[in-house]
Amino acid sequence: MRTDFEARVRTMTDISDEEVVIRPGSRWRPINVNELWRYRELLYFLSWRDVKVRYKQTWLGAAWAILQPVSMMVVFSLFFGRLGPDNTPYAVYVFAGLLPWQLFSYVLSESSQSVVANERLVTKVYFPRLIIPMSSACTALIDFSVSLILLFVIMAYYGVRPGVAVLALPLFVMLAVLSALSAGLWLGALNVKYRDVRYTLTFLIQLWFFATPVVYSASLVPTAWRTLYGLNPMAGVVEGFRWALLGKTASPTMMVGMSVCATVAVLVGGIYYFRSVEDSFADVV
Repeated sequence: MRTDFEARVRTMTDISDEEVVIRPGSRWRPINVNELWRYRELLYFLSWRDVKVRYKQTWLGAAWAILQPVSMMVVFSLFFGRLGPDNTPYAVYVFAGLLPWQLFSYVLSESSQSVVANERLVTKVYFPRLIIPMSSACTALIDFSVSLILLFVIMAYYGVRPGVAVLALPLFVMLAVLSALSAGLWLGALNVKYRDVRYTLTFLIQLWFFATPVVYSASLVPTAWRTLYGLNPMAGVVEGFRWALLGKTASPTMMVGMSVCATVAVLVGGIYYFRSVEDSFADVV
């Protein structure tokens, strides 16, 4: 019996003379676009799940997407009305700054906590982990679209008409989302291991808000520092968003260019860092 078993083992091991060497993958891996495309339905379902959970058992439902920026617009108009330009109604001016900022802050907040919030999903099945923070961006775009319609209504009420530059508006929306994801990928990966991130996130968003020309004009920044001011990605987004909608100032080309460079640099680093540590999420989260 023993001799027969040894003969079978030799037969199985002699089937192939090739050696198979298994090595760990590279720690710094680029994004796999084909894999993300194969899981596009999962991105849709996660986004739709977040929308339903957010407005489940709410009395006003999606109206909260309108009430929040409107209430902030009223408060800022009462206390900071003199900080806007003279040729544009301040209500329109500040609302045009609040929309991209709220899009940015929501995506940043949700993407930073998305991996930890989906702990059960991460620890049970495999899928590209990048889909989790990306789903938060899709959810935020739905609220943004509703608020954008209201902005056009307010502009019509004050007699403000957008020009041809409004065609560039989707580019600044995309830049706002990418700016939020660029920071959210870093914070989301760090939050898995260091839960202190969620406690500092609120302070970071508040500080970032006052460093961004939402309630005031970027013209208040000295000209010598205005280009460097664009290193804040949201500075270029907010100014570009207003230029595309209101079109009463010169194009903030230099500021937007600096914001794009800063966003690309942080986003590329965030993707590589997120991909390098995502294999350990299931063990640590």
